[in-house]
Amino acid sequence: MVTFMNTKDLMNILDSLGDRIEVNHPSIGDLEERCRDSGRITEYDNLSFISSVRNRSAPLTVYVGVDGMAQGPGPAQQRILDGLDSTIEQVKEYLTTVPLDVLEFTMGANQEYAPRCHMYLSAAKQDYARLGLMAMRSYEPCGKHTEHHMHLINLPEWHETRRQMLMFPDDGLTLVLGSDYYGEVKKGFLRMAMYQAKQAGMLGLHAGAKQVTALTDHGLRTKGMLLFGLTATGKTTHTCHDHGLNEGGEGIVIVQDDVVFLNKDGGALGTECGFYIKTDGLGGDDQPLLTRAVMHPDSILDNVMVAAERRVRFDDHTLTGNGRAVVPAEQILGRDRWVMNLPSLDQSDGLIIMFITRRNTVLPMISRLDERQAAAAFMLGESVESSGGDPTRAGESVRVVGTNPFLVGPEAEEGNWFHDFLVRNRGKVECYLLNTGGVGEVMSRGKDGRRHVVRPVDRVAIAEVASFIRGVCREDIEWIREPLFDTMVPVDVPGVDMSRFDPQRFYSEAEVESMAAVLQKERDAFLRGFPDLHPDVMDVYRGK
Repeated sequence: MVTFMNTKDLMNILDSLGDRIEVNHPSIGDLEERCRDSGRITEYDNLSFISSVRNRSAPLTVYVGVDGMAQGPGPAQQRILDGLDSTIEQVKEYLTTVPLDVLEFTMGANQEYAPRCHMYLSAAKQDYARLGLMAMRSYEPCGKHTEHHMHLINLPEWHETRRQMLMFPDDGLTLVLGSDYYGEVKKGFLRMAMYQAKQAGMLGLHAGAKQVTALTDHGLRTKGMLLFGLTATGKTTHTCHDHGLNEGGEGIVIVQDDVVFLNKDGGALGTECGFYIKTDGLGGDDQPLLTRAVMHPDSILDNVMVAAERRVRFDDHTLTGNGRAVVPAEQILGRDRWVMNLPSLDQSDGLIIMFITRRNTVLPMISRLDERQAAAAFMLGESVESSGGDPTRAGESVRVVGTNPFLVGPEAEEGNWFHDFLVRNRGKVECYLLNTGGVGEVMSRGKDGRRHVVRPVDRVAIAEVASFIRGVCREDIEWIREPLFDTMVPVDVPGVDMSRFDPQRFYSEAEVESMAAVLQKERDAFLRGFPDLHPDVMDVYRGK
């Protein structure tokens, strides 16, 4: 374990900021006024901003002083660690001179774990005020909170060659140096909160949450739903979708789109009141709830192209493929249909867990999992890299435990917690693997050594995924066992032509079997990289 005691000096400097003239405590109104000079008003009368850095700097993020660093250290991270003492000394000196905005807000709204967030934002440039405004729009105003505290120092002007994100879990302190991307602020607080929640016996999940009420053969049933997924897999899209549940008494209640803290009783505590959603694909008919919310005057666009005459172009990737918007959660369904927390299993008819992945060859579009397979799916976290995480690897196949790139500490520990949760609540929790990719892709390696698409994938549409979820909620899908992956798959799904996703339309029987076998062997090898993982989970794919 590596510890750096001089972080205590940083905390002492923060405690003494009240004695300095250069410290401001702006209200949200003050920030809005300052931001109007650096932003642009769109056709929806909301503010739009462009940052210099347009994605998270994951390879430059380091967790300090905690065993089992999930973020490296890679070569760049090791260089950051080697120069850490010097960096902290420079930050300490800089904090005595730079003008600062000090902002405070509360994460969540509950009596169990609602930490006070302290943000120290450089005011060296007026433009940086937008980071404070987006944070204030994302969290609750200061009010009742638990004894937990988190501190984040944000110095966007730090020299770009020394950009780094430093997290000190034991001190509750995060440093964001050299990035003006709001995602670093958001994830800085949420990453720390997940670590603290784990110390309090909960499991921090990178997952959307909602309640669904559906008409079944047993009448109306209301269940909680958790949707796991890496950035750009469709987590927010399907968290904020009604799935066509609009018959007598049906409906959804959105809880969160990004991070919740799961209790052992199946309840989940929410974190944010403003969702930071990807805007790519908005503006059409597929995502009406999100499109309407993004057009609200209180929404803030981040790195979205605004053309002449203030026209918003969601699908223009000139700036980035990672355009975002801070959207008031209460505007997605309306003020009276949004809540922040998910009730316990004793207060609902059950819990549905969806693991969202993107695969493009032979994986079924939806599979029902037993508890061992579900715990393995949690550990595997299969998906593809996106421009919001590491744009240099966008499109590559990745595995991230819990689909949570912000996990701090031993990964097997979280997998075992999740496995125990499923066993403890057996019969009350149902789990599914949802593929938002497609089927049929063929790749080839070219002379340049890179893989190229020979035949593109036949993709599943958002409306089809909504039909899968609606069928699960209404309990009207007939399931059969699929031998290649040993999971349950639908015979039929109302509203979907399932023959469209038959792998044998694209591959020979031998090719299908080979692709499935390779995937199963990769999964087995990955799980065996966690020697402390529960044997029932580690051995799911043994011999497959």
